[in-house]
Amino acid sequence: MPMTPFAPPTRVLMGPGPSDVHERVRLALARDTIGHLDPEFITLMDQIMGGLREVFCTDYQLTMPISAPGSAGQEAAIVNLLEPGDTFIACVNGVFGGRMAVMAERAGAKVVKVEQQWGRAIDVEALRDALKQNPTTKLVGFVHAETSTGVLSDAQAIAAVAQEFGALTLADTVTSLGGVPVKIQEWGIDAAYSGTQKCLSCPPGLSPVTFGPRAREAMDARKIPVQSWFLDLSLLTGYWSGAKRAYHHTAPVNALYGLHESLVMLLEEGLEAAWKRHSDTHLKLVEGLESLGLHMAVPAGERTPQLNAVMVPDGVDEAGVRAQLLQRHNLEIGAGLGPMAGKIWRIGLMGQSCTQRHVDLCIGALGEALNA
Repeated sequence: MPMTPFAPPTRVLMGPGPSDVHERVRLALARDTIGHLDPEFITLMDQIMGGLREVFCTDYQLTMPISAPGSAGQEAAIVNLLEPGDTFIACVNGVFGGRMAVMAERAGAKVVKVEQQWGRAIDVEALRDALKQNPTTKLVGFVHAETSTGVLSDAQAIAAVAQEFGALTLADTVTSLGGVPVKIQEWGIDAAYSGTQKCLSCPPGLSPVTFGPRAREAMDARKIPVQSWFLDLSLLTGYWSGAKRAYHHTAPVNALYGLHESLVMLLEEGLEAAWKRHSDTHLKLVEGLESLGLHMAVPAGERTPQLNAVMVPDGVDEAGVRAQLLQRHNLEIGAGLGPMAGKIWRIGLMGQSCTQRHVDLCIGALGEALNA
């Protein structure tokens, strides 16, 4: 097949990610490329780190974007914080909690799972019981907003229980960052990672991470080197901080322009205003879905507003509805994963995809498809 220029269709992205990208971010991506050690680029790097600290609500100095998607941020946290033989408790209530467990096993850790029914928040008392049974636990990992189910767990309570037993906490904030409160330092979370393609409304490909002093102490005390050279934070830190930057890798310069602009936009709006926008728009979406006779898959007190899991009615062709939305309205929503495959739709209200216009389009298109 001959190579020809690619012209992507214009879609409205209301799935589990990516979200719509604003024109300002697209223009930033198209700016002139400069070197990844250029003095002006280093100034940009410093601004990105400062912006990420504001968005994570922390002053943790080790805060930066990993030059790869959110799964790489997840793996960076796990391989830097865990050594073979360490005990890791993985809170699993969906796909991405399970992925944490698999990564930790590959790092040689002893993995203990606190499993919760998909579609429900992590049971903090079950975590407490697991910590009592495993008092030498080094790290507790959990997903704040589980993308596969639309569930929001109580990050503050999980971190508090881990602290009772002297364990570090690692939070997956891929879907939560920028959409709901994520107060890393106030809640006592030691490490977190995220992604750019959800509520930050930046193209996929970067993973913001942040590590507090207890996490850094644990990394400094390692007995063996981190098994991943590229994700070794002791090496990455030399590139992202310090008066003289040490070459580590060729950073994705233009992608970082886009992240910078998305952070500028989010901070112009204000974090609290962005959190409120996601909450208010979620309530409007739920009202519209219920007017169509649809039901939410997650109890009201455990829903994450930016990722909405909706039950597929009996007798409805789940994939057929999604195909009709894409073909007739250029509207993308997501399917269920794992045990929820074929049972739910996942409707994203993330970043630039979180507006009344998106709600109106989605409800109208769904109503048309269901009537058909």
